Order: sequence, then C-alpha cells, then structure tokens
Amino acid sequence: MSVTTVRWQPLSVETVTAWAELTNLLAVADGTEEFYEPEALAEELTEPGVDPQLDTVAVWRDGVLVGFGQLRVASGLFEGQARAEIYGGVRPEFRRQGLGAEIMDRMEARALELTGQRHPGAPVMLRVPGGIEGASVRPMLERRGYQIVRYFQELSRPIPGVLPPPPELPVRRYSAELAEAVRLAHNDAFSTHWGAIERDADSWASQVGSRTFRPDCSFVSLDSDGDVQAYVLVNQWVDGEAWVALVGTRQRSRGRGLARACLAASVRAMAEQGYTTACLDVDSENGSGAGALYASLGFQLDRVIAHYGRLEPAPKP
Repeated sequence: MSVTTVRWQPLSVETVTAWAELTNLLAVADGTEEFYEPEALAEELTEPGVDPQLDTVAVWRDGVLVGFGQLRVASGLFEGQARAEIYGGVRPEFRRQGLGAEIMDRMEARALELTGQRHPGAPVMLRVPGGIEGASVRPMLERRGYQIVRYFQELSRPIPGVLPPPPELPVRRYSAELAEAVRLAHNDAFSTHWGAIERDADSWASQVGSRTFRPDCSFVSLDSDGDVQAYVLVNQWVDGEAWVALVGTRQRSRGRGLARACLAASVRAMAEQGYTTACLDVDSENGSGAGALYASLGFQLDRVIAHYGRLEPAPKP
C-alpha cells in the first residue's frame, strides 16, 4: 500500500520551475491564459515588502507541487482600508480535497497579521481573483464570505495586424531618467481610479526595474516643461506577448489624445520588436473612455475576470 506524503513549505527560488509549470497548467485549465516564465516568478519573491517565508505557501504531494498561495499587502490605504491580495491555485485533479481552503486559511491569517503591522487600526479588504464565469474557485470564495467587487476585461490584438499610423502628437520612448516623473504622473492619473493606491518610490522602482519591463515598447508624452503628461508602460511575461501594464494621463491633460499617441507608438514598436500579440486589462466600470481608446487601436475582448473581496475589521494589536 502506497503512503501519500504531503508537505507544506514556502515558495522559493529553488522551486520556481515547478511553480511556473503549475501556474501555466492552471492558465489553460482555468481559461485565464496567464502564463509566466520561472524567472518572472522568481522576481516576485524579491518584490519590496514580500517575505517569501511568511507570505507564500506551497503544498507538495509525493514530490509534485499541487497547490500554492501568495500574498501582497499594498503599501498605502484606499478609502481608509488596507488591501491584501491573495493569489494561488490547486491542480484540477487535487481539487475538492480541502487544499484550497487550507491555502486560504493560511494566507488570510497572514494577511491580517501583516496588515495589522503595516496599517494598524485600518480595516482590511481581502481581494482574490475569481477567474472567468464558471471558475471552480468562485463557490469556495462565496462560502468564505467573499463577494464580487469588480469585473476586469482582458483585451488583445494581433501584432502586427493593422498597425496604427505614426502618432501625430510628439512622444518619446521611455528612458530610466524619467522613472520618477512617470511615477508622479501615474499617481495623478490614477488618483480617481477605483482601488488605486499611490505608488511609493520602492514599489515603482520594482515596476520599472523588473526584468519583465520593456522600455523599448514604452512611451511617454512630455509638456513644454518636460513634465510627463501621459505614458504607456509595457511588460513581457512570455515569448511573443507584450502586456500593456499601465496606461495613464494626468487629470489636467485628458481629452487631448496623448495616451492614444503613446499607445499607438507602443503598438508600432511591438511590431518592430517581433511580438505577435498585445494584451491589456481594463476595469469594466472605467469611466475615462479607456475602452473606446483600446477599441480604436484594434484591441478586442478575450475574457472577463471577476475580482472578489471580503472586508475584515481592523486586526487587534
């Protein structure tokens, strides 16, 4: 009679190959198409504010990684609430055996502990991706008291496809000396967006210093004083696919086509770099006209992802 060996431990650089294999398997099984290379996942373990020993968990059965969880706690507050985001998954053949619930138990407990340390006295919004319609994770989340708080649309377009003409407004390719100016522009641009938390210097340095960041496909629009008014930042997690991670325009500069010019230049640069697909996501309730902008540049809807939330009272000291 064989004996099943179950082992719980944190994720680590040594296990990222197995982690990537599981993540990419789940991307297909759950229809999210969120693929990652091992190097990109390894980088997540070194993000500012992340302690892999405490903020991640992996469950192994007989030497096979069958499930994982990871936690990120935002550095700031949104509407007076701390935010903790929990990610994870379980191999389809090992679901409905309590592993997902155990992963959530561990990550929720750590989320309340960490938010209590970083944001004492603040209530905590636990956030978890709920996948596409019919995803097996949704019933579990709902049993745990989570509710859908937002839907995000994931869009894509082929590259090159029908390329937009060169932008008529002046734009320039991103360069490292613009990092702080783009951060300030981003915080202004997203100050009215639902769920947005001001980015500090450390988290921003991680964003633009990541191995996945693609400055050659990222563009900005400057005013006459050299201040950034609009920007498009691009990442690459898997070969051939460029991910438009951030698009923004300062409040005072909206309605002038600056973001469109940056994105058009970005799409053209993607073609020059040999990408085959461009992807992005957008809040389904975004009121800034982003959906029309993306449609005008050939982006079409692929899937809709639900995000679940559960509000917890401020953890006791």
